[in-house]
Amino acid sequence: MTSAASNGPAPFEIGFTLKAGNGFDAEWLTPRVSGHDATETARRGAELLTALKAEGLIDLTSKAADYTRSQYKGGGNPGGGSAPKRFNGGRVENTGGAAPKTVGDDCPHGRSLVSKANWTALFCDGPDGDKCEPLWKQKDGSFKAK
Repeated sequence: MTSAASNGPAPFEIGFTLKAGNGFDAEWLTPRVSGHDATETARRGAELLTALKAEGLIDLTSKAADYTRSQYKGGGNPGGGSAPKRFNGGRVENTGGAAPKTVGDDCPHGRSLVSKANWTALFCDGPDGDKCEPLWKQKDGSFKAK
């Protein structure tokens, strides 16, 4: 059934996040679909996800990301910035994976240090439904929740 309203902009939209892994540096696909009503939007979403799989776009994205990482020529860890570090008396030391301990941090799950070009944060290692708030590195080297 087509109505006059279906000729205008589609007011319903669904965004999907398809994440290749549970790490913060895993590849993401973030397709969006629109429709003129909820049923049309849901149908288009199902069609899109089916097509992404059938056409191999999900696998191709993963392979392209692997290739890009293999071509990385910079220093540090190509998947997530520099290697994890520990802050000790103002000095920065590589810990081989351990996150720095932060005064007042009550996260019971443990944390992972993630560094990108312009930010560093400690993220909770808990299950997705039970994540503690991230702690962001401050200019003085300390970590605080925003």
